[in-house]
Amino acid sequence: MQQLEQLCRQAEQQINQGNWQQAHQLCAAIISQSPQHADAHFLMGIINFELGQVRKAIALMIKAIKREPKVEYQAHLAKAFATAGDLVAARRLCDANQPQISNSALTADTFGVALSKIGLHERALGYFSHAIAISPSQPSYHYNFGVSAKFLGNFDKARNALEKAIALKPDYVQAHYALADLAGITKENHHIDRLSALLSKVTQADSRLQLAHALAKEYEALGEYSKAFLTLQQAKQQKLQSVPYSRDEQSSLFQRVATLAETAKPDNGFDCDQPIFVLGMPRSGTTLVDRILCGHTDVMSAGELQDFGMAVKDVTKTPTNRVLDTATLEAAYQCDPAQIGRRYIERTRAVTDGATRFVDKLPFNFFYIDLITRALPNAKILCLLRDPMDTCIGNFRQLFSLSSPYYHYSLDLMNTGHFYADFYQWVTRFAEQQHQNFMLIEYEKLARDPEPYVKDILAFCNLSWQQNCVQVEQNTAPVSTASKMQVREPINTKSIGRWRRYKSHTEELQALLTDKGVLPIAFN
Repeated sequence: MQQLEQLCRQAEQQINQGNWQQAHQLCAAIISQSPQHADAHFLMGIINFELGQVRKAIALMIKAIKREPKVEYQAHLAKAFATAGDLVAARRLCDANQPQISNSALTADTFGVALSKIGLHERALGYFSHAIAISPSQPSYHYNFGVSAKFLGNFDKARNALEKAIALKPDYVQAHYALADLAGITKENHHIDRLSALLSKVTQADSRLQLAHALAKEYEALGEYSKAFLTLQQAKQQKLQSVPYSRDEQSSLFQRVATLAETAKPDNGFDCDQPIFVLGMPRSGTTLVDRILCGHTDVMSAGELQDFGMAVKDVTKTPTNRVLDTATLEAAYQCDPAQIGRRYIERTRAVTDGATRFVDKLPFNFFYIDLITRALPNAKILCLLRDPMDTCIGNFRQLFSLSSPYYHYSLDLMNTGHFYADFYQWVTRFAEQQHQNFMLIEYEKLARDPEPYVKDILAFCNLSWQQNCVQVEQNTAPVSTASKMQVREPINTKSIGRWRRYKSHTEELQALLTDKGVLPIAFN
């Protein structure tokens, strides 16, 4: 027994150092000698989680909990469930474990991360605060607190927490980016020297990309747009060299979606009118429309749910690694659409339980527009269109999830242009069918004359007129997207034409969009 515990401690040390293979070998050795060893199964679960094998990690952690239901195990299982998109299971574990249930700062922080992943930021703050109280010198706890505070609109608390994280760990690149993303930069108050010095020392591509985005935001705040663009371009090109992005593969996915939509036979879906899908290119106004809708007393914002894609994956059971790919889409059209619709509603209950209507604002749900109309024929779909140049520059300027392959197009401005053209051709082609529950929204028209447009949106969604829907700045709900700062202002036109600040770097993009038939479009 003493030998097994020694092996277990060695495995923990290897995990802390990121030596996954050595840690795996040690855990396997323990399990071969003691098949019921709870810690070994738990640590094996941690290893698989860190390697991206989330489902396998969940199975291993469940085994560990069955043998010994430690709070620590439950915290990591909640985080794994949240990462896998199983919001019901994640929330159930968090509900059963209040912040003070453990004296472990890591356990409290892990529950907080699980809650933040499912959009429950206010509850997450309680766990992060508990973690900080136990271990105030751990920078990641201050960072996690700061990020959730930012999503809740508590910007002063967020700044203080992020500065604390940086003070404890000066090379904490995620904290530097989160701080720059809070705005408030002036000639007298900026971090350009600090960021430039750190960027010159860092070599790892992901870290350089995060620092470059932070530095670019500060350059932009000071009106130095060319410096901002070139800083981003250099870091993004470095990152692009290490990711497997294929422009042709991306275009073929759009083409296959369109073909399947046009050739599939009609079928009955699941009868539910609760969901309102708000989708479109990232940085095109989806968050604004979400805020407009959830200003209504009958509507709640569920955030950017992964559940429709996961429901498709659940029903099709395709063995491919990605949630969204050609094989899964083709399989979906061979399935009963009502099963997909029912599974989607089941998956969303952890967040939407009790809501009369709810908004799912995952932008990339535009790949599923046709499937949504089949699976949930009474759901409403609002698709945003924004000026192509503003959208492409907005995507290039945005730091998206580094772990998601779906955003790799944004590492290159021309790839972004091709992606926009494919998106535009698909959604306008679908709009020609004049489906009664599908509506295109032009961002510029909405921003310039909001009230009549909002009335049309509410009527389309079978919602009564409420003045609060136009007054988005009074909405106090959390915002977990890149628009967290803008949507706390009244609806305005400040972002229209913003691409012109970078005009000297966009000639090739304009030529591409013109050639693709996307420009000129009368958006402005």
